[in-house]
Amino acid sequence: MEIMEKAPAKINLGLDILGKRPDGLHELSMVMASIDLADRLHLEEIPENKIIIETNKAFLPTDKKNHVYEALELVKDRYQIDTGLKVNIHKQIPVAAGLGGGSTDSAAALRAVNRLWQLGLSMEELAALGAEVGSDVPYCVYSQTALVEGFGEKVTLLPSMPQCWVVVVKPRMSVSTRSIFSQIVMEDLYHPNIAALIKAIETQDYQMMTENLGNSMEVVTIKKHPIIQRIKDRMMRYGADAAMMSGSGPTVYGLCHKHSRAQHIYNALKGFCDEVYLVRTLK
Repeated sequence: MEIMEKAPAKINLGLDILGKRPDGLHELSMVMASIDLADRLHLEEIPENKIIIETNKAFLPTDKKNHVYEALELVKDRYQIDTGLKVNIHKQIPVAAGLGGGSTDSAAALRAVNRLWQLGLSMEELAALGAEVGSDVPYCVYSQTALVEGFGEKVTLLPSMPQCWVVVVKPRMSVSTRSIFSQIVMEDLYHPNIAALIKAIETQDYQMMTENLGNSMEVVTIKKHPIIQRIKDRMMRYGADAAMMSGSGPTVYGLCHKHSRAQHIYNALKGFCDEVYLVRTLK
């Protein structure tokens, strides 16, 4: 049997770092949404009891270091599945970009094998499995607008964010989330108003939403990579309603209510960065 699964990228509308936990991890409060920039997974059962990962990006690991491999191995072990799998991951989402590419691929793999092997797991059960793979995986299992708390394991679904166009710009660099977290000084952080952001989404108030976007990690990543601020400034200068870094960066996204304005920003930034995308938010 074969199955296909779409794996959409996520953006952080709000990301607040509340403090450091005794286990060394940071307590987070985030509002995430998904956009129509996606990887695609093709899963095929094979006779031999093993996992084979293939991808269109030569630099990606295809062994146990790949989060998709880790997620599938977890399911096979947990539910005593002795069927083998061959997985082809067609990457569209930039890697190490703050868009949750590896996490959403893992989540897509979990959803896919739940159908393929007729496991009958609920979304909550899949999200709990995902939490064992990575902090963004539980959200990516749902891939819809949500409040995400703790270390990413607590997901509260919200209404879909107001529909708009999203210009996504990934500068030519990768950012290590672990490295950025290690440089955080709590006293220096900006704390976005997550409650106001949630209210804006619940009332479908687009302007209020754009006014309350915020990311505590920007100050740390921008200090190391000033180009992020330059991209944000250009987006606003060209007419974005709001511009913000996603996750730990370095990707910046701009929101536009009008397609014509989003197209203008897209065209203007194509010559500035190689990886520029114009997509919609997902309902």
